[in-house]
Amino acid sequence: MKPISVANLRLGSARQLADAHHAIVSCERCPRLRSYCQRVAVEKKRAYREDTYWGRPVPGFGDPSARLLLLGLAPAAHGANRTGRVFTGDGTGGSGDFLMSALHRTGFSNLTTSSHPDDGLTLTDAYIAAAVRCAPPDNKPLPEEITRCLDHLELEVSALPNVRVVVALGKIAFDAWLQLIRGRLQRDPSYRRPQFGHGVVVNFEHQRPTTNYRLPTLVGCYHPSRQNTNTGKLTARMMVDVFRKARKLL
Repeated sequence: MKPISVANLRLGSARQLADAHHAIVSCERCPRLRSYCQRVAVEKKRAYREDTYWGRPVPGFGDPSARLLLLGLAPAAHGANRTGRVFTGDGTGGSGDFLMSALHRTGFSNLTTSSHPDDGLTLTDAYIAAAVRCAPPDNKPLPEEITRCLDHLELEVSALPNVRVVVALGKIAFDAWLQLIRGRLQRDPSYRRPQFGHGVVVNFEHQRPTTNYRLPTLVGCYHPSRQNTNTGKLTARMMVDVFRKARKLL
């Protein structure tokens, strides 16, 4: 039998990622979220009234060979729900620009902004996904909606074979990742569920994963929402420090 070439492995991964994206975009599992996204896409925001909204579940974006996975909360109603790309189009100084600025300073992004899908933004060694793929009302997905969406994250991650570090942007993303990998851990009596915190690092090597899959190191980071950045709870330096930490872990 001939050995499988690196090119064939990459091709297989690309096809797997494309299949995952198709499943995400066509998902109708959560009627509440689908109804909300479609309504927002019709009513629109005055500043974007001439835009055609994406209005569908939003797949991840980035480098298929990424070692760093960023996990956010969900698309913004007039951001990714409008543009179709995660952390994109939520306005100057919004969460997307705040995030890209930090990724640019740490060598993961070629641009400091994320305005629209054709802006030339590329990520290097990084990939961005979300715990929930549809914009939720008030940015608050229900627990059962998060659970339903985990299958999509599972499919995407399985198509990203090089991921070694996961940076969870906010507590919901942090807990969603723990929920996703729960079945892969053989917990010992001393196991304590990790608690979210900015800069918290969780290494799962001592948890004896139930498969040969190497569980990535998990890093907590405050979400770059305007609520956090405008109040100073999350500063540009704090976010840059998280990605510098992530790069060292890689």
